[in-house]
Formats: sequence, structure tokens, C-alpha cells
Amino acid sequence: MAAVLADWRTAPINETLRATLGFLEKLTRQPEAVGPADVEAVRAAGASDQAIEEAIYVCFLFNVVDRLADAFDFEMPSERERSKVARFLFNFGYAGGSVPG
Repeated sequence: MAAVLADWRTAPINETLRATLGFLEKLTRQPEAVGPADVEAVRAAGASDQAIEEAIYVCFLFNVVDRLADAFDFEMPSERERSKVARFLFNFGYAGGSVPG
């Protein structure tokens, strides 16, 4: 995890994850430049459509929260609060916090 956070391009991860992270970086930094060929490249690296959709969903949520946090100067949660959220996400995933329907 530390290697991915330091530089996902050189981290010891599989090519499917590397392609997905590259796609998400482009989606975040240059959304106007993302097209079908970008999704196809992630598929070619081995990601399923469901995995790509879930990655986009998580990316979207983080981008929205990050922008809101910057705009409203949110306080950083304590280590205890972060651990609590991490346990929830580990047990239930991001769908555990979604609205049914």
C-alpha cells in the first residue's frame, strides 16, 4: 500500500490494477479527455466492466468529498474515527453506505 501511495506507476502491483489507477488518474485530472479507448485499455488489462464501474464510483465519491472538504475546510478526522470508518468499509464496502434503489 505504501508503495502504491508513493508511486502507483512503479509499485509492485498487477497490470490490471496499474491500468485502473492510470484510468482513474486521467478521469480525475483530465475528465474531458477520457473516452471509450481509455475504458477499453483497462478492459484489455483484465478489468471487468463491473470492476471498472465500481472503481469509477469510488473515484467519484472521493473526488466529491475532497472538493467539498477543500471548499468548506473540513477538519481531519482523528485516528480513531478513521479506523472506525476503515473497519466499516472493510466489512461492508462502499455499497454499505449507499442509498437503496
